[in-house]
Amino acid sequence: MSSIVLPDSITATSKRLFWPLQIVGWLGYFILHFTTAMGDGKPLSYVSASLSVAVCGFVITSLLRLGYRRLWGLPVPLMAAAAIGLLVLATALQMKLYVTIAFSYCDDCEIRSIFGYLWYFTSTLYIILSWSGLYFGIKFALQLQQQKEAALRAQNAAHAAQIRMLRYQLNPHFLFNTLNAISTLVLDDKRDTAYRMVASLSAFLRHSLDSDPEQHVALTHEVDALNLYLGIEQVRFGERLQMAVDIEPAVRDALVPGLILQPLVENAIKHAVSKREEGGRIELIARLDDDMLDVHLRDDGPGLVDADVTSNGHARVGLANTRERLRVLFGERQRLAIRNRETGGLDVHIRLPFRVAQDA
Repeated sequence: MSSIVLPDSITATSKRLFWPLQIVGWLGYFILHFTTAMGDGKPLSYVSASLSVAVCGFVITSLLRLGYRRLWGLPVPLMAAAAIGLLVLATALQMKLYVTIAFSYCDDCEIRSIFGYLWYFTSTLYIILSWSGLYFGIKFALQLQQQKEAALRAQNAAHAAQIRMLRYQLNPHFLFNTLNAISTLVLDDKRDTAYRMVASLSAFLRHSLDSDPEQHVALTHEVDALNLYLGIEQVRFGERLQMAVDIEPAVRDALVPGLILQPLVENAIKHAVSKREEGGRIELIARLDDDMLDVHLRDDGPGLVDADVTSNGHARVGLANTRERLRVLFGERQRLAIRNRETGGLDVHIRLPFRVAQDA
């Protein structure tokens, strides 16, 4: 059978809570006992009896706590049996002390039958059992809280790992094509252009790896990072690659996930520019729509065909990757829609909650 083991943090928390609650609890018992005695016509001097009973209860339950603490490492059935034994023993001791103290203020008081003992034992058991219920309830509540916090930390760690995994999936074709282009430039004795391309690639990779995938950046910074990538591709395609950026001033500081646009632009270059002799044009448009940020990435390529769509409707690896990142980061408060444009080409539409740095 399983046993219950309390982490050190729970033990420390229970120690901090126990003594204030113990003092307040038995102080309340003293006040209730004394006011009840006054209502029964006891003399004012009976305060010492009420105080003595409360002190005895304080000491006995403090010792009972030490016994309960020794039981936490035992299997649950054995712990329950031992706890019941300690409960009965503590109840019997507290009842004996209560009767002795209370009867010292009454000349003709005595227990005349077994039912009298049973009544005193039951009334004392009610008090000690209530105390034990609170003790175990707080212990189990602290343990449950600790387990929930541990599960939440594990979930957050998995969430962060998933974001990093999705964020760091660099397309090997992009690196291969870039390195191949650099090699070609060197062979063609275009060393200056090759050096610039190497510098651009280094800057883009450094930015990609240094940025925190869980942090959001201003849209203008995201465009700056996108320009690092486009600088590399511009060397490869020259005038065949045309890029237009139209960002509404109101959304320039809108927060977006870092490098969320790069795989979309890479996808557009791959399908709408590289496969066409005349190249292509890519447009980035960002607008504010109520409390949402609307981003459109459009190209004038062949658009979406059946071969590009998987069985679950996700288009292409870059688009599917971006869709999953948005789902992990924003849950249901996001949208990524893909459609063919009437004039030809593809329109990737992203909707995100509009936030700026101070809101975040």
